[in-house]
Amino acid sequence: MKRAALALPLLTVLSLTTLTACGDGEGDGGSDAKTTAGPKTTASQAKPAVDPVKELTKLFVTKAEAPDYTVDEPAKGDAMAETQEDMSVDKASCAPLAYATNYLPLGDPEASVVHVANDGTFAYNYITLATYTEGKAEAAMKGLAEAVSSCTAGYTAKSDKASTPYTSVKKETPFPDAAADESIATASTVSYKGTQTMRTQTFRFGDTIVNYFSIDTSGFMQGRSGSAKVPTDLVKAQNKKLS
Repeated sequence: MKRAALALPLLTVLSLTTLTACGDGEGDGGSDAKTTAGPKTTASQAKPAVDPVKELTKLFVTKAEAPDYTVDEPAKGDAMAETQEDMSVDKASCAPLAYATNYLPLGDPEASVVHVANDGTFAYNYITLATYTEGKAEAAMKGLAEAVSSCTAGYTAKSDKASTPYTSVKKETPFPDAAADESIATASTVSYKGTQTMRTQTFRFGDTIVNYFSIDTSGFMQGRSGSAKVPTDLVKAQNKKLS
């Protein structure tokens, strides 16, 4: 499938709903052997800094591991908001849901990366990987769980690009994964010529969180109700790399 078709921007889909809103030390030269040995030992033990973004990128599922999908970076400008700071929510407690349904990382991550998986249809599955310092992944999952409980009647997310009113949020049963420390699944709806249902599944593996957000754009484009599902085979393949 050509990249242009694969990367149909989510923002474009939302627009179809008419929701768019307006001197280190020298190592030689001294007579004291202990003095010169110290810096040499320190230098030999030094390790290159780890880039968390590069490490996360290595963890994305590949074509060989999920042969029915093409997995790549989203198209530039695809996102409704590029960062959490670019998005506002009318109900503050619902912010984690707004992030999850716009493939932004939850909570306060050390680093995050997003890819989109597509099987050649109009169903798009956004995978957000995020890594956290100790305790912050658990806090992020707690925030999402609280949002699911308090935002069942819906909420509105806004950015400079668009305004999206979610009409309902429902907690669902996530894919069972014994290796995951925590998991949460949701279904969120938007009203447009019927009901468009988008789904998320979120898993925590230690200090790493993977969030899947699935949307079937065919319902929006054809003016009928639509219901996306997070593909089980994709979750199995991706989660296996994290467990």
